[in-house]
Amino acid sequence: MAAKKEKTMLLGATAGILLMGVLAGCGDNNAGSSSGESNGGKSDTGKKVTLRMIESLTSPARTTVLNEMIKKFEDANPNIKVELISPPFDQADNKIKTILGAKQDLDVLEVRDLTVSEFSNNGYLEPLNDYVKNWPDYATEVDVAKTVATLNDKLYFITNGMYQRQMFYRKDWFQEKGIAPPTNYEEMVAAAIKLTDPSKNRYGFSFRGGAGANGVPDTIILNYNFNNIDHDDSMFLKDGKTMFSTPEAKQALELYVKLYKEGSPKDSINWGYQEQVQAFTSGVTGILLQDPDAIPALMEKMDVNTIGTAPMPKGPSGKAFTATGGGGWGITSYSKHKDEAFKLIAFLSSPEQNTYFAQKTALIPIHSTASEDPFFQTDMYKSLLEMSAKPDEFVNLKANTKYPGTSQWGQVAMETGQSLLLGNVSIDDTLKKWDQFWADQRANLK
Repeated sequence: MAAKKEKTMLLGATAGILLMGVLAGCGDNNAGSSSGESNGGKSDTGKKVTLRMIESLTSPARTTVLNEMIKKFEDANPNIKVELISPPFDQADNKIKTILGAKQDLDVLEVRDLTVSEFSNNGYLEPLNDYVKNWPDYATEVDVAKTVATLNDKLYFITNGMYQRQMFYRKDWFQEKGIAPPTNYEEMVAAAIKLTDPSKNRYGFSFRGGAGANGVPDTIILNYNFNNIDHDDSMFLKDGKTMFSTPEAKQALELYVKLYKEGSPKDSINWGYQEQVQAFTSGVTGILLQDPDAIPALMEKMDVNTIGTAPMPKGPSGKAFTATGGGGWGITSYSKHKDEAFKLIAFLSSPEQNTYFAQKTALIPIHSTASEDPFFQTDMYKSLLEMSAKPDEFVNLKANTKYPGTSQWGQVAMETGQSLLLGNVSIDDTLKKWDQFWADQRANLK
């Protein structure tokens, strides 16, 4: 998942899923609220049950929305009470791992594209294939939402929203400098440098060197290796080598280092999601590559007339891989209340509730029917739809989540990347470390 903050925009289809409507059928918007059908065809016990639920991609506003939706579920299902656990974002995944490792009481958990392999390999997750067979709303869930949540033909969570990166930029700054919105990475770096004026505390790019730092270098290196990437194993080339082993990877990483040194604030080497978004909204930076979940902060804190959106930059091939990731609701393998847990998930994942959740948290909804909602046809989503309308230029790449090390990669890339940016190690040595990490992942895959 898509991923947000840490989510590497692991690689799939784009926001155009909102317009595709590729799946047949129209689900019952009320499915999951109180009917037995939404329970995967399983019967209720009739006794009062308390479900313990934990979220991963936490924020105060998001938790408020979830609690509101949970209250509606509890009102419709008086025999089920839901206890929501909302750790701080930077502690949430570790908290979830601790609970799972100790087999502490937990029924519903937020699983992400970054954690599904690790959690499933450890036997923590209940496959949901049998539950969705009799859940009507599964018919309108778009393919990419299912793909993000599936590993080795087993469905481990119901996606609650998808993340797709686009470019946000300061239209007024670009007009002042006579710069057109960048269409490729070289243009983006050149624009960032031209916009940078430290004397005015103005910098071109909202760099992210802390948690989630691998998102930009991974994407640039992918696109510089565009023609040779294995679409079924996206950290690798068609010849079996990693994407970090090529001369193109070195060119990409040289550009990445230049972007930091000449077009970004020096303290951004430690920035995470919150810092890079805040820098853009506060007028410190002029370019931000982010998912739709940044939109509420931008609209709240900025004059929307100063915000432009553009598709993601392309590589030397004139094309770009698009990146879709996501997280969603799964059930622990050891839950004592699996039927009730899926009933909650089905309610939260119904077209009505999921579209509401996506609007409030600025995600891409999971149901094809959401394309009818005018909310997702505004300027802020325009570039997402533009990318989806040009699939030959913006090519969908399947998320690569099968390696347990996927959840470790962000930390490894952050630490080694910071050493590179500080000048402590060379580009060649950094690429060798990254190459070895992924070569080991493939060699050790069970």
